[in-house]
Amino acid sequence: MKKKFNVAVVGVGAVGEEMLRVLAQRRFPINELKVFARSSREIFVDNQKYSVQKISAEAFAGIDVALFAGTEGEKGAAVTYAPEAKKRGAVVVDNGADFRLKKDVPLVVPEVNPRDVKKHKGIIANPNCSTIQFVVAIWPIYKAAGIKRAIVCSYQAVSGAGRGGVRQLEGEYKGENAQIAAFAYRISKNVIPQIGGFGPFDYTSEEWKMVNETRKILHDKKIRVSATCVRVPVVTGHSEAVYLETKKEISLKRVRAILSKSRGIKLIDKPEKSAFPLPIDAAGTDDVFIGRIRKDPFVKNGLWLWVVADNLRKGAALNAVQIAELVCAISK
Repeated sequence: MKKKFNVAVVGVGAVGEEMLRVLAQRRFPINELKVFARSSREIFVDNQKYSVQKISAEAFAGIDVALFAGTEGEKGAAVTYAPEAKKRGAVVVDNGADFRLKKDVPLVVPEVNPRDVKKHKGIIANPNCSTIQFVVAIWPIYKAAGIKRAIVCSYQAVSGAGRGGVRQLEGEYKGENAQIAAFAYRISKNVIPQIGGFGPFDYTSEEWKMVNETRKILHDKKIRVSATCVRVPVVTGHSEAVYLETKKEISLKRVRAILSKSRGIKLIDKPEKSAFPLPIDAAGTDDVFIGRIRKDPFVKNGLWLWVVADNLRKGAALNAVQIAELVCAISK
């Protein structure tokens, strides 16, 4: 049985670098690590040098786990190289959207549906960043009282759009007259109520991701999820206002008790001290933070939560590495 594994990280953007950081911090059992991108070069992450190789199908020979960090679609690496990595024996964990809703590909959040990893056929999908923190937050309540309906408004950091989003925000604050690149509108001192293109019912692709991915992760096609996703001038850390209508009545005391004991969740909920989660405090951390827990005074089983997490870590890199850890645990 293997104790160490040959690992590949594909992509060296913001998420790819975070994957390298998380692998090192969690002391992932690595025998050999390869880093792939469109061109070869050297990069440094936390003063550690990594030699980046130009990606090719043949380069995946001998790889046990391949973490794909890049963009999705025809121009992304996953469509071309994930099947090649799988063909050569690697288990692929893909951070993009290409495989998330495919029937034979598990969509996994380790705190919620870890057993689904065992169903993989060579590819496992990492959910969207906003979906991950959402399902981590609602899963304990879902188990305890059921959920008929969920409404979520997300306030998403510019780093969710990659380095280009961060550069645009920083450039605007510096007063640079740079051409708008990552977003269709100015983002500094502004919010943009559109992430992704518009689709059915004038929901954006980001909003439909939250609907469809949540249903797949929870194995519940009947849960009613409605979302509004907004880009805000924050560098790192997505925030969400979450409204739930539970099937059974549940007290606030019970909600706080189950959330406080749930893996991957940290409560900051002291309204009398104006204590609640903030994205600036969540940046660089692994937990999903929850606060502002309160009842709807007009709906019997209505409940509000405020949910914050680092979108590059738990929303992407950390969740992918946690999936890889589950894969390796099965392989041992």
